[in-house]
Amino acid sequence: MGTLAATDALERDDGRDASTHARVLVIEDEPGILDFVRRGLEAQGFAVAATADGAEGERLALTESFDAVVLDLMLPSRSGMDILATLHRAKPNVPVLVLTARGEVEDRVSGLEAGAVDYLVKPFSLAELLARVRAQLRVFAAASTSTLHADGIEANLLTRKVKRGDVSVSLSGTEFELLVYLLRHAGRVLSREEILSSVWGYQHDPMTNVVDVYVGYLRRKLGTPADPAPIFTVRGVGYRLGGTA
Repeated sequence: MGTLAATDALERDDGRDASTHARVLVIEDEPGILDFVRRGLEAQGFAVAATADGAEGERLALTESFDAVVLDLMLPSRSGMDILATLHRAKPNVPVLVLTARGEVEDRVSGLEAGAVDYLVKPFSLAELLARVRAQLRVFAAASTSTLHADGIEANLLTRKVKRGDVSVSLSGTEFELLVYLLRHAGRVLSREEILSSVWGYQHDPMTNVVDVYVGYLRRKLGTPADPAPIFTVRGVGYRLGGTA
């Protein structure tokens, strides 16, 4: 829990970035802190919903649309760690910033591993909280416009994480670049020469079979015997991601 640092003198800034139009949910059981954070966010242009109850906060987070959540860990009726775990599963694209009196390293690590994107220990500066919320909104906004999807495969260009359905897939750097090229041209037949030029450059011998080898790597990592990867060979031409075989 704890006490707050002296209130920061924060003025509206007409040049602030667009993230301040975001909707933020604050879940904090100390009335003074809840009001302090709510007013501070609203003064900077955020739309804020606030609650002091853990169960109500979780309900709001799951049933309404928010761009970010500011969450205390020690809450009545539903612990912050439980809420964090639920949100990480149900809404992984909503950043959760944790506020808490728990300053031990183990507590911070537990919160971050449970899905928090950032962690502030009380007492905290409102200016720092605002800066961290804005930073996370920028990161998640960039990620949302930097994710490629096709035929159940997802590649995040910022984090370089890949999933097929709900399963994470670990790729090497070259495998990732090849997958990104295929995703960008999903449904289109790509010649081996096009792929070789775009992914490897011209420093490789055009007669090399490196494209075929790496397509094989991707197929093994993205598919299973029961559910092969949707990367199809077009005989005499090259490859296509997506569509029917």
